Amino acid sequence: MKRYGNLYPQVYDLKNIREAHVNARKGKMHYKEVIEVDGNPEYYFESIHNMLKNKTFRNSEYTIFHKFDSGKDREIYRLPYYPDRIIHHCIMQVIEPMWKKTLINDTFSSIKGRGIHKGVKRVKKALEDAGNTKYCLKFDIHKFYSSIDHNILKTIIRKKVKDKDLLWLLDNVIDSVPGIPIGNYLSQYFANLYLSGFDHWTKEVLRVKYYFRYCDDIIILDGFKDILHKLLIRVSGYLFGLKLRLKHNYRIFPTSCGIDFLGYVFFHDYTLVRRKIRDRCIKMLNKVNIEHIFKSIMSYFGWFIHCDSYNLRKSLMNMGIISRLNAYCKAEDLNNPLWRFV
Repeated sequence: MKRYGNLYPQVYDLKNIREAHVNARKGKMHYKEVIEVDGNPEYYFESIHNMLKNKTFRNSEYTIFHKFDSGKDREIYRLPYYPDRIIHHCIMQVIEPMWKKTLINDTFSSIKGRGIHKGVKRVKKALEDAGNTKYCLKFDIHKFYSSIDHNILKTIIRKKVKDKDLLWLLDNVIDSVPGIPIGNYLSQYFANLYLSGFDHWTKEVLRVKYYFRYCDDIIILDGFKDILHKLLIRVSGYLFGLKLRLKHNYRIFPTSCGIDFLGYVFFHDYTLVRRKIRDRCIKMLNKVNIEHIFKSIMSYFGWFIHCDSYNLRKSLMNMGIISRLNAYCKAEDLNNPLWRFV
């Protein structure tokens, strides 16, 4: 396995820092911290350059808050924009291409060029092989982020990185909190890397043909239920070696019941959007002020075009929602993106 060195100077290069700021501030340009950096960017860039070059950087204190999401109470960690979040982007701009090469094609979370909808296409393609996808093993990992072991993660990273200065910086971030924190920009990449060996083992040693992962949400498809039961035992054992354990809600079931994955429910012959996404969309669309919610609505329709949504479109039309949106587009002389739903 190739190990990479001489990476750290690329991290603190001023050009890399400027690019990191551009990427880190996307969607956050109204934040007070971002406005401050934009007010005197070269001062802040030079400061980051020096603290990295001289190795005086120390991970800042986290602001911790709770967010109730999809029925779960999540503890979210937030770092200051300057210098931490900019530095995290500096790191990833250098090492992401290297790490991406280690990942299998059928993992989709937080990877440039791969997203939910590429995953949807891959799952649909697999389900065309009806004889070998009669059953599904679906599972996720109990408290995945907080269970990640620092020593194991560092060992995995050192299989690819030999630059001691970069390892010092990565260790600084890793050791800032037990596990890896939800909300930290680097955490999503650490999570992918932590399970990369498991992905390869499942595909190459167990010879699983239809395996798909989005973060710690995993499905395996096969034509025989007993094979999936045997796989479950071996999978559980491997994850135990990573100091991880499965949630107790794992299931082995016929795919004819529908596979809830990536925000959709997959069947052999058709695909539906997940009910919670549909309901949230309808709730938003029923708001009075179309103008204020127009942009948000477009993201929901982006989900619908990747599934069989005829009945949903019909329901929305009966509610008069699509006609209201089309009328708004026409009145504002907008390029109407809703033609496919009429």
